Amino acid sequence: MSQYSQQRLEAKISEGISMMIVNGDIKHHDLSSLTSVTRVVLSTDNAYATVYVSAPFDEEKVEKCVQALQSARGFIQKRLGAFMRTKNTPVLTFKRDVGFQEGEKMDRLLDSLSKHGN
Repeated sequence: MSQYSQQRLEAKISEGISMMIVNGDIKHHDLSSLTSVTRVVLSTDNAYATVYVSAPFDEEKVEKCVQALQSARGFIQKRLGAFMRTKNTPVLTFKRDVGFQEGEKMDRLLDSLSKHGN
């Protein structure tokens, strides 16, 4: 499968899961509608997908959102299969995307260095 096709599938997975979160289709008390899918990484055979999520909360609350998605992954995979209309739906794994927090930490560090340098 070409890289372009794989990127289209990743985008479709991201769109489908995002719609389920925003529409409230995934019923779990720890999942916030502010949770967003930041990226999806498919395995080369498209059998597995790692879904990275983020939310504007502290680490503990975001981790609870990730666990809520992980516990509902069977439901999500089933709905995703109907949405994507593909023969096989990848097995999903949800992880917290730490890129945003790492970026903020780096910005604070650079700000403090620039203040001490002047």
